[in-house]
Amino acid sequence: MTTRRRKDKNALSLVKGPPSVDVSVVTPIYQEEDNVQVLCGKLFDVLDGLGQTFEIIAVNDGSTDCSLERLKAIAERRRELKVIDLARNQGQTAAIMAGIEYASGETLVFIDADLQNDPEDIPKLLEKLDEGYDVVSGWRALRKDAAIRRNLVSRVANSLISKVSGVHLHDYGCTLKAYRRKCIKGVRLYGEMHRFIPIYASWMGARIAEMPVRHHSRQHGKSKYGLERVAKVMLDLMVVMFLDRYLAKPIYIFGGFGIFSLIVSALCGIWMVVLKYFFDTSMIQTPLPVVAAMTFLVGMVSIFIGLVAEIVVRTYFESPKRKSYYIVEAINLDIDD
Repeated sequence: MTTRRRKDKNALSLVKGPPSVDVSVVTPIYQEEDNVQVLCGKLFDVLDGLGQTFEIIAVNDGSTDCSLERLKAIAERRRELKVIDLARNQGQTAAIMAGIEYASGETLVFIDADLQNDPEDIPKLLEKLDEGYDVVSGWRALRKDAAIRRNLVSRVANSLISKVSGVHLHDYGCTLKAYRRKCIKGVRLYGEMHRFIPIYASWMGARIAEMPVRHHSRQHGKSKYGLERVAKVMLDLMVVMFLDRYLAKPIYIFGGFGIFSLIVSALCGIWMVVLKYFFDTSMIQTPLPVVAAMTFLVGMVSIFIGLVAEIVVRTYFESPKRKSYYIVEAINLDIDD
């Protein structure tokens, strides 16, 4: 395989200093003791054949099985494997965030540890990046999951996310993606927001491509996701769109709702007067006084919340960045406390 040319040499590192490797592969690990050995073997086979420098960032997300011990054993033999052990299970988003924070490659690739993603697709993603794209997202076109509980629900969610965000992808949930580091430098992720990284990248003007990738049935362990994830994803999507449109000016949404409520209150008051003097209807015979009072209070409270949110936003932009995870141990990786 031909060696890819290094690009974006002046891109800043996500950690201190310049990029030290060409490719960083980030994989979150949770209760995957039966998969980590096979996963690392396949990753090393693929990455050794790239003809580029690389590292594998394995983030142990509070596993209580033998995942960490097996990762440590592999890391003793291969220094390219760097292990981050989080204090407790904090979710895939926090694990990916830790990997992004301490990866040193010019290109970052994310992959699940359950062997449903195929490491042999990584070179194809990198080749697609070389065509001038900043983000290449995997699409599990032939997904090997439950037809209704996983596939159908996922298609509906992906369609909704694409429509709301304006970034049209068939498969937001596929972890297998490749990014140029400049596109996700400094990104902060919370909740279940790792699937929305392409949206964050699009805000920075990234060129995004999608390509079909292989998907295998799970051989060991069990899925960590249930139907409750759908509600979490929808709520996180609301947060993402709020941050996109109103993060810098929250008064627009809170104040807008407040003004609407005040208008409703005023209309109720006017209609009360009309009923009183033109239709000889007592105000207490209708619910209008209560409605007018409630909408007036809601409107004023909404405006005040908007003003407080403006103060909070300014504090947010001035405050130091805080991490959403805590690291217990790092192997083959220097991390400042």
